[in-house]
Amino acid sequence: MGEKKVELSHEGGMRFVARTTSGHDVVVDNAAGNSGPRPTELVLAAIAGCTAMDVVDIMAKKRQAVDGYSVEVSGSQRDQPPNVFTDITVVHTIRGNVDAAAVIRSIELSATKYCTVSAQLATGVARISHRYVIERPGGSGASPSRETGEVVVTGPDLEIAAGSPS
Repeated sequence: MGEKKVELSHEGGMRFVARTTSGHDVVVDNAAGNSGPRPTELVLAAIAGCTAMDVVDIMAKKRQAVDGYSVEVSGSQRDQPPNVFTDITVVHTIRGNVDAAAVIRSIELSATKYCTVSAQLATGVARISHRYVIERPGGSGASPSRETGEVVVTGPDLEIAAGSPS
């Protein structure tokens, strides 16, 4: 994969611009300046982006017709500095007539094998829970349906435990 690098420039106040190896700029700021996301918000965005890319790729390889897909990530931080994340919840919402086993396996593979960001955080103090929501459309007399479940929890002192649909 090679080395990654970010150069950060101070623009005044608590506003900084990070330039990535791939040539993209990302602004970060605090609540007072509010000209960009907080660095910890970017951590959650990184988990969302990393796992979403994995799941979409794996679902395509499993020939699942996904009509829509979104990821919501929330995290709780410690009250004392450093305010590290202690609990992170990742909710994958998949729309379409998809196989639940394929969804579960795709999320599980991302969480335990492919998503570098989740793996990095899971080696610290953060407990990361991956859940899913499948929203199936109605049609041919069938009512729309919704299925949810927990897939896997990773983190310190936790064995990887696959969940089951609820």
